[in-house]
Amino acid sequence: MELSPKVKNILLLDSEGKRIAAKYYSDDWPTNTAKEAFEKAVFSKTQKTNARTEVEVTALENNIIVYKFVQDLHFFVTGGEEENELILACVLQGLFDAVNLLLRGNVDKREALDNLDLIFLCFDEIIDGGIVLETDANVIAEKAGINSFDPNAPLSEQTISQALATAREHLTRSLLK
Repeated sequence: MELSPKVKNILLLDSEGKRIAAKYYSDDWPTNTAKEAFEKAVFSKTQKTNARTEVEVTALENNIIVYKFVQDLHFFVTGGEEENELILACVLQGLFDAVNLLLRGNVDKREALDNLDLIFLCFDEIIDGGIVLETDANVIAEKAGINSFDPNAPLSEQTISQALATAREHLTRSLLK
């Protein structure tokens, strides 16, 4: 018996079931085809539910899936059938709240695609190798870089979006001189 809770994957799908971001921590789906089939099955099973206000739970293929929908984004966290739904729900809520902070309350497909690097940083701050590290949205968002943006910081310490914004700002200043 494992002592620490394990997550098998985190999925972020659009309102049509297409993958926006996904991270798999289990070998249950060894090929990309298997992953896409699982994502399609998850989306098909959950698309008619109303998971807009609270986290919902379902079971599929010996897995427990917790999910939440916001505008045109569908957030999913999958664990094994022996995992605690409350812990998976905390992971999902932490992910959603951190993404909400990072996207400054504008959680939709376009914003998510524009800030995909920050979303993957959230995934990495929450889960490492399937093991839950953090569920506090403020800590996750801070580590992902939301509160520590310093335009004078070295490029190696900035996220990709922050580095591009800094480069754009320097280019604009040099052109206006």
